[in-house]
Amino acid sequence: MAKTALTRAIKLTGTDVPEPKRRLLTAGPITALFDNGAIRYIRYRGAEVLRGVAYLLRDKNWGTYGPTIEDLKIRQGKDGFSITYTATAKDKEQGMRYAARIEAKAEGTVMFQVTATPLTDFLTNRTGFVVLHPLVGVVGEPVEIVHTDGKKRKSRFPKFISPGQPVFEIRSLKHTVVPGVTATVLMEGNKFEMEDHRNWMDASYKTYVCSLLDPWPYTLQKGEPFTQSVTVTIEGKPTAKKTAKAGSAIAVDVGGAKGRIPSIGTGVPMAEAQAALKSADLIAAMKPSHLVCQIDGRDPGQSEAAAAFRELKDRTGIRSTLEIVLPAQASAEHEVREIAGQLRAADYRPDAIVITHVHDLKSFQPNTPRPWGPTYEEMAAAVRETFPGIPLGGGMLSFFTELNRKPAPEGLFDFVTHSVCPIVHAADDVSVMETLEAIPSIIASTRNMMGKTPYHLGPSSIPCRDNPYGAAVAPNPGNGRVCLSDMDPRQRGLFAAAWNLGLIAAFAKGGVDSIALGAVTGPQGAIYRKANYKQPWFDGAKASVYPTYHVLAGFGAASGYKRLDAVSSMPSTVAAVGHQSKAGKELWLANLSSEPQKVKVSGFEGAARLHHLSDRNFQTITTKADYLESAGESVKKVSTLELGPYGVVRIKAA
Repeated sequence: MAKTALTRAIKLTGTDVPEPKRRLLTAGPITALFDNGAIRYIRYRGAEVLRGVAYLLRDKNWGTYGPTIEDLKIRQGKDGFSITYTATAKDKEQGMRYAARIEAKAEGTVMFQVTATPLTDFLTNRTGFVVLHPLVGVVGEPVEIVHTDGKKRKSRFPKFISPGQPVFEIRSLKHTVVPGVTATVLMEGNKFEMEDHRNWMDASYKTYVCSLLDPWPYTLQKGEPFTQSVTVTIEGKPTAKKTAKAGSAIAVDVGGAKGRIPSIGTGVPMAEAQAALKSADLIAAMKPSHLVCQIDGRDPGQSEAAAAFRELKDRTGIRSTLEIVLPAQASAEHEVREIAGQLRAADYRPDAIVITHVHDLKSFQPNTPRPWGPTYEEMAAAVRETFPGIPLGGGMLSFFTELNRKPAPEGLFDFVTHSVCPIVHAADDVSVMETLEAIPSIIASTRNMMGKTPYHLGPSSIPCRDNPYGAAVAPNPGNGRVCLSDMDPRQRGLFAAAWNLGLIAAFAKGGVDSIALGAVTGPQGAIYRKANYKQPWFDGAKASVYPTYHVLAGFGAASGYKRLDAVSSMPSTVAAVGHQSKAGKELWLANLSSEPQKVKVSGFEGAARLHHLSDRNFQTITTKADYLESAGESVKKVSTLELGPYGVVRIKAA
C-alpha cells in the first residue's frame, strides 16, 4: 500500500478531507459568514448578534444529514446580499429536497426562508431551523419573548445551565446585543422552543423547530411541501468603542499563583487494555497523574482486562481509577460482587472507583420515566461494602447534560464526575473550538449542584467515546468530521493538541480537582497504534505518538503545581495556562484558530526555553515521544511569539 504524503492538512487536522469554503458577506453595518448552507456570526457594527442560523435535518438517531448543495447563487450588492440554493439530503432509506433563500439589507434585517419537500416518507427527530444565540453578553441577561399565542413576557437567558427547555412555544425572541442595540428574531412556519446548548458543550443557546415534548421521531409525508422562515431585525446604534487594530498581537499577561493545576490523567478503555500494555513504556514516560480504566459488566473478558490494568499499574506505577458499569439486571449488591470477583481473580485493586449502571449511559429528558436501575444510594452502598476504604465517585460517564438531568445527591460520593465531547451537534473545526467557551458555565453549574464535593472530569476528547442519544456511535469511514463518531481524525493532528490545552486551561481556571484527557491508545488516544481504520501518513510512517501526547506529558508531571494566573486578551483565539514549581515558571499557549497568531507575553521574566508543537516540526514531535526533554529553542527574553495554525508552545524558565 502506497504511503500517504504528509500534507499540511494532515498535520493540522489529521485528514485531507477539506471543509466547505466560507464567504464573508456584508449589508451595510451587517456582516455574516455563509458556511455550507448556513449563516454564521451575524454581526452589527462588529457586535455579535447571533452565532448562527441553519436549516438542519436529523435522523431517528439524532444524526445530522450533510446536504448536497446545488444551484448556489450569491449576490453581493452595495447595500445588501442575497443567497439562493437548492439542497438534497438523503440516505439509503429516505430523502428530502429543499430550496433556500437568504436576504440581508443594510437597514437592519436578515431573512432566511426554506421550502422543503420530502422525496420519500421522511422519518426524523427534527427537521427545520436552528437559531443560536451566543454566550458573551447573553448569559443571564434579559430576553423578551413572544409566544405562539401572541402573549409577551420578559425573562432572562439562564445563568446556570438549564437541564430542560427554558422556553416553549416561541414565536420571537428579543435581546440586547450591546447597549443601544436590540435584535428581534422572528421564527415562523411552526412552533419553536429553546434548549440550553451549553449542556452539550456548545457555546450557545439553541432555539429549534417543534418540541421535544411531542412524539419523536415523526414522519414528514412524501411530496407534501412545508415552509419555515427566520427573520432577524436589528435596531439601534452601539456606543462607540475602541477596538484592537487588525493584525495586532494578542496579549497574554502572566500573574501570580492562583489555585493549582488539577490532577491530569488519561483513560484506558476496556477494549484498549491489551494495547495499553504494549505501550506501557510510553505511558510511563507520559507521567499522567492517574489512569481511568473501565469494566463493563455486560462485556466478556472482564478478568483479562482487570489483569491488564493490574499489570499496567505495576509496570508504570501510575494510580488507577476504575469505572464500573453495572448491567442493571439484578441488585447493585449482587452485580458489584460479581465484578469484584473478576477483579480479585486478576489481583487488581483500583485506587478509586466510579460507579454507574448501563441505563445511565443513555439520555433521558428531565422528568421522563427511565428503565429500572439501581439508585445512586444503592450503588454507593454496594461499592462501599465490597470495596471498603476506596474513594468512590458517582455521577455520569457520559456528558454534563445527563448529570444535570440526574444530579448525584450532594455528599453521597467522595467525588462527582462527568465527561464532555465537542462533536455532539456540530463537527466543523470552528464549532469544535468554540465549545471551550461553554466550560465556565459547565463548571459553575456543576458547582451549583454539587457544592464543595471534589469535581473530576472523566475521559474527554474530540472523538466521542459513547453515544447517549442513539444505538451506537456514528461511523466515519472517510476520515471526515462526523458528529458523535468515536473516531475523529483531528485527534491525530495539531488541532487536538490545541483543543486539549484549551480544555486544561479552562477547567484549571475553574478549579476542578482532576481531568482525564481521552485515552492512551485507540481512537481517543495519544499514542499511535495500527487500527481497523485508516490513519493517513501515520500508517506508513515511523510515528509513535500524536501531538496531544506532549500536552499530556507536560501537564501530567505538573499535576498539583501552583497555577499561574495567565490571562489571554482573546481567550477564544489563544488559550493560556501556566504553573510554578521549584524548577521555575512554565507557560503554555495554544492557537485555537486556523490562522497564524502573534502573541505578546508579559510577566514572564528572564531567559526561557521554547518547545513548539507546529506544522514545521510535525515529524519530530510524532516520532520523538521525549521531545519535551530536548534542548528546544533558547531565548533571552520572552516577548512576542508567533503561533502557527493550531500551534502550541511551552515556555519554560531557563
